[in-house]
This record gives sequence, C-alpha cells and structure tokens, in this order.
Amino acid sequence: MTNTAELIRPAPHAKIDLSSVDANYDGGMEKEATKAETKIMRERLSELQEILYAQGKYALLVVLQAMDAGGKDSTINKVFTGVNPQGFKISSFKKPTERELDHDFLWRVHYRVPAKGYIGIFNRSHYEDVLVVRVNNLVPPDVWRGRYAHINNFEKLLTDSGVVIRKFYLHISKDEQKERFQDRLDDPSKHWKFSKGDLPVREQWDEYMNAFQDAITACNTDYAPWHIIPANRKWVRNYLVTKILVETLESMPLEYPPEEEGLDEVVIPD
Repeated sequence: MTNTAELIRPAPHAKIDLSSVDANYDGGMEKEATKAETKIMRERLSELQEILYAQGKYALLVVLQAMDAGGKDSTINKVFTGVNPQGFKISSFKKPTERELDHDFLWRVHYRVPAKGYIGIFNRSHYEDVLVVRVNNLVPPDVWRGRYAHINNFEKLLTDSGVVIRKFYLHISKDEQKERFQDRLDDPSKHWKFSKGDLPVREQWDEYMNAFQDAITACNTDYAPWHIIPANRKWVRNYLVTKILVETLESMPLEYPPEEEGLDEVVIPD
C-alpha cells in the first residue's frame, strides 16, 4: 500500500509500512475551508454526544498513540472543544506503578474503559505494553508478541459489551518532531512540555516505527480499527479525527430515550 488516503484506514491486518505514509498529506484540501468544516463537525460531535449520554446504551472509546510531540494533547483539546465534560473522560497511561505491575498488563486499563453513555479518551493506552516494553526490552519477545492476541480479545470483549472503539496513530515525521521540540525549548512557557528524557527516545525512532507498524498490523480489526492520521499539519489531523468520530457516532443506533407519558399535560406551577 502506498496511497496515503488508503493508509488512513488500512484493511484489517494489512501489513503496515509507515514509510509509505506522507505525514504532510493534506489531500488537496484548503486550510481555511477545512478548518471551517471542522468547526461545523465539532458542533455535530457535541450533538451526537448528548444523544449518546442520554441513551446510555453505548460507549465510545478513542485511543490516541503517537511519538513524543505527536499531538495527542492538542488533538483532545481541538477535537473535543464544546463536548459536555459530564459525559467525557480522559485517561492517561504512564509508567506502571508497582501495584499495577502486580497484575496482568490489562488490569489498569480495563477499569478505565468508559461506561455506557460516555466518550472515553485513552492518551496512550494498553498499546504501550507492545511498544515501550518491546523497544526497551522490558519483557522477552515471546511475552510482548503474545500480547497482540490478548489485546484483540480484550477489544472484542469491549465491543461485544457495547463499547465502540476507534484507534488513532498520529503520524509525524522525525523532522517535524525536531521542530516541535525546538519550539518547546525556545518558548519558556512550553518548557514544562519538554523532558531531557525525550531525546534518548528520539534516538530509538526506527525501533519505535517498527513497533508501531507491527502493533497496528496485528491489532487492526474490523471491530476495533486503527486509523493512521498524517499529523504534521495540525489542521489536517483535527479534521480527519473529527470526521471519523462524527461518522462513527452517526453509524451507531443512537436515539433519545422515550419521553414520559403525559408530558403534554404537565403544567409548571407558579
């Protein structure tokens, strides 16, 4: 596969080659017009979330993965502006605690899955256990390879339970990451976003690309699909993620719950 548009939603279990994806891809879209359309779609996203919350029958889980400076936080901010926080929850997954390490790798993930009626965001996710642990040799290869099947079974369990899953890999180039790192260093207000520990990870770029490719290939299913989002251009990223989520919610059998009988006879007392 070499067509970037096709790679945005690759066929289930198709072999992924991230070098075939142009991180600068814009599909010939015009920036300002696309940003205006994204704003309209955000309003639609908010409307659909209200129905999802009111119905309380399904949940939407959004998984975001990327290299450092890939734009996970920015995506959440830009795409979900206007969404009612009452039905919205963000979970971040950092280095496991000792208590978490005493359990299976999915233990800390399962209880953060959004309840019915909610949209849940995983800012990093259970995929860290086939990415970081692989690149840094934290577990033997037979362990992390076995986790692909566990992840697929876990995600199938969730979908069978009414959780709709959409997974996004925000694909930036190594040059773009360098520019974003430098921007953080040049702006004192962004220093908190930069860690010296990001640099050794940058040196492992190729190893991470291989890990992402294999994880997406192995865990890209029809019930929990991966989307590869060209993310050098933030406005393209925001448009694509918003569009996919709106289309996902519109494809779900969402409807407001039935009203109580006799509401047309109710008189609000003075």
